[in-house]
Amino acid sequence: MLGSYSLLIIDIMKLKVSTSNIRFDNPKDGKHDWAHRRTILAKTINSFSPHILGTQEGREGQILDLLSLLKEHKIVDKHRSWIEQRMYPTLFYNPNYLEVFQSGDIWLSETPEIPGSKSFDSAFPRLCTWAKFKIREKEDSFYVFNCHLDHIRSSTRLAQIKVLIDQVQKINSKNLPFILLGDFNEGPNGEVRSEINKYFPRLFDSWLSLEKPECSSHHNFNGKDEGTRIDWILNTPPFLVTEANFFKGSEHQTYPSDHYPYFVEILV
Repeated sequence: MLGSYSLLIIDIMKLKVSTSNIRFDNPKDGKHDWAHRRTILAKTINSFSPHILGTQEGREGQILDLLSLLKEHKIVDKHRSWIEQRMYPTLFYNPNYLEVFQSGDIWLSETPEIPGSKSFDSAFPRLCTWAKFKIREKEDSFYVFNCHLDHIRSSTRLAQIKVLIDQVQKINSKNLPFILLGDFNEGPNGEVRSEINKYFPRLFDSWLSLEKPECSSHHNFNGKDEGTRIDWILNTPPFLVTEANFFKGSEHQTYPSDHYPYFVEILV
């Protein structure tokens, strides 16, 4: 009996997941520009030590700079030919804990396979990056999708999420467990979430799973909540969320980003 119990404990493991819009490197941000925030953001991430980190909005140089400051992470970019002017959602992972089997980018346009493509009156080319992972001590694999939707038009976001849903269904044709995270630029009661629910009714919001009160996740570098919770981590069963928190701290009123980093712990 004791042996069976021990086996059960070993089989259940914790997966620490984070998402953070890191704000693009913009010298016009003054004391909030990347040069002033980079170490604060890295310290925040390192203190949580996520097994998987999804970032949004950085360009290649900024993303690689962040990577150089992270203690335990590698980047998922073997599939990618970087375009200098594009901002990329990117996945980082702890290679001591996870293996990567596949990865790719989905451009949220009428031609999702064409890098840099843009449709639906999107202000910028937007995309989703994905990877298939396995925890080293477990046999089962799962997917993580990290996206960034348009920040201006609801109709654009709705068209983009339809592309993403279609591509997720194709990539995850065997219906493995998956996590969808990122900056959706829309609150959880909007059309994007409604569209997701049509196709993935068991894709649960980690924040709501713990019955947390609604909040804002964007603060424009002032620490004051503005708008709704636009940064999400969604997960399918059998993943079970046990903790979910936004990091709202700063150093001398300098914040890691204009979005609060979001940290979640999941039993897998």
